Amino acid sequence: MLFAVGACAQTKAQKNGPVFNNFVYQGNDKVYNDFPLKEGEFYNPILQGCYPDPAITRKGDDYYMVCSSFAMFPGVPIFHSKDLVNWKQIGHVLDRTSQLDVHDTGISSGVYAPGITYNPHNDTFYMITTAFAGGLGNIIVKTKDPMKGWSDPIKLDFAGIDPSIFFDDDGKGYVVHNDAPAKGKELYNGHRVIKVWEYDVENDKIIPESDIVIVNGGTDISKRPIWIEAPHLYKKDGNYYLMCAEGGTGGWHSEVVFIGSSPKGPFNPAPSNPILTQRYFGNNRNYKVDWAGHADIVKGPGDKYYGVFLAIRPNEKDRVNIGRETFILPVDWSGLFPVFENGLIPMEPKLKMPEGVTGNRTGKDGFFPNGNFVYKEDFNSENLDDRWIGLRGPREEFISLTKKGLGINPFDVNIKELKPTSTLFYRQQHNTFSFSADIDYKPSSEKDLAGITCLQNEGFNYVFGITKKEKDYYLVLQRTEKGQSVVIASEKIDIKKPLGLKVAADGDKYEFSYSIDGSDFINVGGVVSGDILSTNRAKGFTGCLLGLYATAANDAQPN
Repeated sequence: MLFAVGACAQTKAQKNGPVFNNFVYQGNDKVYNDFPLKEGEFYNPILQGCYPDPAITRKGDDYYMVCSSFAMFPGVPIFHSKDLVNWKQIGHVLDRTSQLDVHDTGISSGVYAPGITYNPHNDTFYMITTAFAGGLGNIIVKTKDPMKGWSDPIKLDFAGIDPSIFFDDDGKGYVVHNDAPAKGKELYNGHRVIKVWEYDVENDKIIPESDIVIVNGGTDISKRPIWIEAPHLYKKDGNYYLMCAEGGTGGWHSEVVFIGSSPKGPFNPAPSNPILTQRYFGNNRNYKVDWAGHADIVKGPGDKYYGVFLAIRPNEKDRVNIGRETFILPVDWSGLFPVFENGLIPMEPKLKMPEGVTGNRTGKDGFFPNGNFVYKEDFNSENLDDRWIGLRGPREEFISLTKKGLGINPFDVNIKELKPTSTLFYRQQHNTFSFSADIDYKPSSEKDLAGITCLQNEGFNYVFGITKKEKDYYLVLQRTEKGQSVVIASEKIDIKKPLGLKVAADGDKYEFSYSIDGSDFINVGGVVSGDILSTNRAKGFTGCLLGLYATAANDAQPN
């Protein structure tokens, strides 16, 4: 889905605001060159870039999938597919300020681990999630048609995180989630429990005092397992299954499953656990996929089960700059317990398409691209692609679509502040990529800056932009680590004509450059490390965001 910029924004960019045009993102990872697709194949991950914590549901032949969005705005991207291969983003679930308030939130807070479930008993879709901002906590929103938007949030009265909702054959509803052990019962750091509540479908609330702890610690508490979380309930052949992530969303991440005779248990772990993990393999394997877990299962084409989950593709220094991405694998559920096919061996970069699916249209006809691809945007239409996001506030508050391109009205806010920023972001989707745009801009003072940014979070980022010092104009490259900023290079420039600005990365090596003729680029600052753009260094749960940035609160001064 494309969002329309409202009439109030259909104006010229305000004075001192930049205009961006001729945007190009190009990915060129070696893995896709070494593993070209053959007929009947598609690439894994299916959503490249920071699209973690996937959840999936089905109505008829329509599949809908959602992901975490943290402090990004709008929140909870939602995708639609008919075949589990070709996906279109149809918008965001939380796309209004009445649904989402993250205006003063750190980038890795906000909205976590959404669950999406279709209830055939009332023909309604439910999205349930934890909103670590705005005083909401655990919330649920509903719709009859995900293509047409979602309700305002209904606040649910329970603590904990990672909720999902399940509807039984008799129409009764249940909510499962991760929570802390009862007060005084925590046995070790990372000890968590899974709870289930009965859900009042008629009144959209949990039934008070109906909660039961159905998993304590994990599959075997004697081994002190950490972070049992992201639970989902399923029913098959009269049995109830509880599938959870275990081990924390890092190197020990995994997916485990339990079986019970009712939604409220008791639940017993499968003897074959884990059913998905990449934790047992050496660090030096080629084209490594790691941290696999946080999964959800759906019955796919031909009544074959599939599971979506998060995993990472680190760079050559094992740094996680792209972030957690959405992968998919077939699931063998021919026996008593489900097992992810090839989920317990090093993962391959491509898969066979599901039975009966004939066309790989990724990157065509509005379908989400994967593999190596080029995405271009000239910003001269009335609509802007949903891949473009804001941070802590709506895009419409600072952008304007003009005949010359995308105007950004700069806020008096620096990229390092916990406030909405006047930055339009695009996710880094490859380890080897380039991100470029032309900018027409004339700053009035040293407080004005516009250009591009590579942002892992508010305390770890690069800014590469045009500013002014006395009567001269400069390009500055600023590195911020742990909130401390240093200008590592600056260059006096002539801005009589628009400039091209570019950042290009080859794994951990990032280079910033500019062009005055649109073809020859001049490096500024040499080769710099992408270390601060990795979750290894910066912590948190997001991937690197690449932004078109403007501010009236610049602190990057030329050397």
